[in-house]
Amino acid sequence: MPIVTLTSDFGQGDYYLPLIKGAILSQNEQLRLVDITHEVSSYDIVQAAFIFKNSWRSFPPGTIHLISVNDYYQESCCYLAIRHEDHYFIGPDNGVFTLIFDQADIQGYQLDISEDTTFDLHQIYARAIGHIANGKEFEKIGKPVDEMVQRITFQPVVQPSMIRGAVIHIDRFQNAILNINRELFERIGADRSFQLYFKRHDPIVKLSRHYHDVPIGEVLCLFNSANYLEIAINMGKAAELLSLKVEDAVQIDFKTVEG
Repeated sequence: MPIVTLTSDFGQGDYYLPLIKGAILSQNEQLRLVDITHEVSSYDIVQAAFIFKNSWRSFPPGTIHLISVNDYYQESCCYLAIRHEDHYFIGPDNGVFTLIFDQADIQGYQLDISEDTTFDLHQIYARAIGHIANGKEFEKIGKPVDEMVQRITFQPVVQPSMIRGAVIHIDRFQNAILNINRELFERIGADRSFQLYFKRHDPIVKLSRHYHDVPIGEVLCLFNSANYLEIAINMGKAAELLSLKVEDAVQIDFKTVEG
């Protein structure tokens, strides 16, 4: 039986999460439910997309992924099912999928909600998951949509010796994760020395491999397991202590080549 992952802003203290889990298992009680997170900030599809984008590929082919964040984003809502790289994705058409997938050729299918006179969203999602899990033809899950709601995030500004980026996520350890990945850093940096500027703090001038490369309480930067650059403090809370928050600007200046 397929795995079904769940990503939501439900939290753990209300009835919404067991309600939707029960509805899914009622479609097929052999399904294996795996929680990615339910601690996404309310309605924050950017945070949801970042967490999900960096985790879904670790699941086996055939996994069904439900993303339930900011579902009621407008009066007339559309809900989608997507098949991509042998995985299945279900969630609202509120821009979250365009944040997750870089490709413009992702085909979405609009879930049919005509049968739900009371508009019970957990039943809409559960029925779509059951359609896939029970081996029905995927293309019959709904009508193809011509385009999905677009949501664009801030992209780094790049010059031959500079990258200007931003904080895109604060994790539970208060590390500040930047929208600068390893490939971009190495391509622009070309093994040159650098200075990473943020707020009015002294720049970071060395790339660490581990948090313990610097003494406890010292500031560092490194590439995390998702290959994004992050600002951290060894055994400390960088975002809190350095007053960093999502969308704060950062800049990396690389040493110019003379001659």
